Amino acid sequence: KWRSCRLHPQPPNAQCSALLLLLLWALLRTIAFVSPHPQCLDFKPPFKPQKELAFCVMHKDFGCCDSLKDAALITRFYSIVEHLDTERYATCAGYVQDILCQECSPYAAHLYDAEDPTTPMRTIPGLCKDYCSVLWQKCRPIFGLISEDSHLATLENNVEKLCDYLALEDLDYCFPHLLSNEKLTQNLGLVTADAEGCFQLCLEEVANGLRNPVAMVHANDGTHRFFIAEQIGLVWTYLPNRSRLEKPFLNISQAVLTSPWEGDERGFLGLIFHPKFKFNGKVYVYYSIEVGDEEKIRISEFIISAEDMNVLDHHSERIILEIDEPASNHNGGQLLFGDDRYLYIFTGDGGMAGDPFGKFGNAQNKSALLGKVLRLDVENNNRGPVYRIPPDNPFVGNSKARPEVYAYGVRNMWRCSVDRGDPSTKEGKGRMFCGDVGQNKYEEVDLIEKGKNYGWRAREGFSCYDKKLCANSTLDDVLPIFAYPHKMGKSVTGGYVYRGCESPNLNGLYIFGDFMSGRLMSLNENRQTGEWVYHEICMGTGQTCMFPGLINNYYQYIISFAEDEAGELYFMSTGIPSATSTAGVVYKIVDTSRRAPPKKCHYDPLPVKVKSRLIDFVPKEKLIVKSLPAKRPKLRQTTRAPEGAEPTLDPGQHTPQKPRAVTLDWIEQILQILRNQNRAKTMTTTWQPPNSRREGKGGQRRGRRKKGKPTGALPYSGHEAAQLQNGAVRLVDDQGRRERGRVEIYINGEWGTVCDDMWNIKAATVVCRQLGFPFVFEASKRAEFGEGSTLQILLDNVQCNGTENNILECIHADIGKHNCSHKEDAGVRCSYEEHSET
Repeated sequence: KWRSCRLHPQPPNAQCSALLLLLLWALLRTIAFVSPHPQCLDFKPPFKPQKELAFCVMHKDFGCCDSLKDAALITRFYSIVEHLDTERYATCAGYVQDILCQECSPYAAHLYDAEDPTTPMRTIPGLCKDYCSVLWQKCRPIFGLISEDSHLATLENNVEKLCDYLALEDLDYCFPHLLSNEKLTQNLGLVTADAEGCFQLCLEEVANGLRNPVAMVHANDGTHRFFIAEQIGLVWTYLPNRSRLEKPFLNISQAVLTSPWEGDERGFLGLIFHPKFKFNGKVYVYYSIEVGDEEKIRISEFIISAEDMNVLDHHSERIILEIDEPASNHNGGQLLFGDDRYLYIFTGDGGMAGDPFGKFGNAQNKSALLGKVLRLDVENNNRGPVYRIPPDNPFVGNSKARPEVYAYGVRNMWRCSVDRGDPSTKEGKGRMFCGDVGQNKYEEVDLIEKGKNYGWRAREGFSCYDKKLCANSTLDDVLPIFAYPHKMGKSVTGGYVYRGCESPNLNGLYIFGDFMSGRLMSLNENRQTGEWVYHEICMGTGQTCMFPGLINNYYQYIISFAEDEAGELYFMSTGIPSATSTAGVVYKIVDTSRRAPPKKCHYDPLPVKVKSRLIDFVPKEKLIVKSLPAKRPKLRQTTRAPEGAEPTLDPGQHTPQKPRAVTLDWIEQILQILRNQNRAKTMTTTWQPPNSRREGKGGQRRGRRKKGKPTGALPYSGHEAAQLQNGAVRLVDDQGRRERGRVEIYINGEWGTVCDDMWNIKAATVVCRQLGFPFVFEASKRAEFGEGSTLQILLDNVQCNGTENNILECIHADIGKHNCSHKEDAGVRCSYEEHSET
């Protein structure tokens, strides 16, 4: 029956629907129990107690009880055993202790059927039947002493019914068998990893509706506010409870140079608070401007408003530095204060390809400010120059170098950070990490040191780019700590070394990502060899992320990373990489395998005087139960390479799949079939899905559309056309293919085309789903399927999140309003089968 339902291209009948729902329920149950899932009764991960436990000593190293909870259980124990006579006490006290201490078990939530707040919690943990039977024979009275469940009293004299009542559906978790279950105990307390070593972490949504969030910083003033900057030139204030102030912290959008086009690298790019902000109120920003016909990057200083601690004084701007930008890309944008309290500025090489400026490029030219790490002293600059040169800058006194230069040979460092150091030993404190975006083949991560040359344009990653320059023995360049090929990603986004409190297993892990591929990655230093070991980061599957408030999915385009005042780690990404799209989301990274002990990470934020209206945060993302992920390439454990060597994948490894913006897993496919069944009842056209059989080589059908027939025509009868509703779509292809073609939409009685401005995979998904296809293969542009020149262009600047019923529901320009031609007609390639790259 399942096979016949699966092959049927139309919406299923009632029998198939029931079968699909039954299968869905069964598979969900299967997934729910396939992997270990430590969880406490407070719906949080277990921890290592700060103080020794006196009663539940079996969980002193890892569990769900601190010393206060342990003491409460001791009190409860004595209140129970005082009802036992001497003989019963000797026999049963140990059983009472075992049962009470299951509240301290790392799997307490499973034992008490309390994996989420909506589940009624048991009063006695789930017991294995053989154990329950022995307990009943020896210590039957303790059931009524431990639990107030009235139903237990009615079952007390029937061992079989009693033990059935106390049993768990999942036998893996019943007490005491779970103690000897290797699947549950083998890696207990360690970061969950899949069979290929990919760390499975989870996320918490922190903010949404942002337009390309490029930076998130804190003021380090004890308020635990955080400030999020949008590429268009707006900075917003968020309070510790994640509510946002309606009035912007900074609004220089009129001065910032950017555009709505996807991938524009210009705009508001950097933000940092002075280390003494609490006393001097100074903030520094980095943004693109246009002066006449010339583009520049500007670094400015602002001071906090005297009237409102959540707003900068917009009239206080002082320009610290301006640098001419010869091209619109490679603008750099990072600002940092080092442990030395100097301001570090990270500039790009000026743009274009291969740093073509001058004999050796801007990056190797120490007399140019582009392609550099600059270091300035902005302390006590209220009078005199806006900045001074630190006396120990490496090229002070060199007539052929700018004294601001601290390091050189960088291409376009996108997102850098300063390591806070180990919370206990302070090891690593002050190290500066950067992701440097590559040219054609490799992306790299660097540790920034004074006076060092990072190799561009001679070198890209570990590989030679300019062979003549690379062969120069005087280059003396520093190799990256890690580089990866473009099979894995094409635009690195530098991250942070985790030094927070809440996820102790992540301490020392450098977490970063890739803007294009959407990969989350990590490096861990081998202290003996000094090498950095790579691990990819995956979203948790199965039950790994099934904690209240957590999710396991994110938008692909990873823009930036951040840490809050407490050191917890975040990243920002978007589904549409445009400065005007509100698809940006901020996520907090969470490890559910282990947490810090209760109250260890507690802090009391200083009060914030708020003069603006507060906008409450409403999370939008949901936990997604996914099928097993595709295999990933394994990298060599060592990430260093000899000079001139190129990093490679291990022999036999395949090219990794590029994560798509939308991937329907098996559950979503089943749900989509059921949704299609309901939608079919209200469809206004009689269009039918194409035959699901695969086409021949090249994906083409025999025959072509007859010449002379308008390219925008499809065989709708007059009756069918009369029933069309606004938003109906069709695909037009000169070769007669039904699963791909130019997108045409029906609005207000006429068919028209869609311009490909901002057209992406999300919009293509909406179109394909409208037409009954479960998968989208490509969002095509530039009139790939011909120009609909006989029609009007009805939609432009379409921005979808992928869940709309039709593209008319997406954000778009006014109907019929556009600034494009039919050479930009959008198209899609849909499919009944999921495609993977090979």
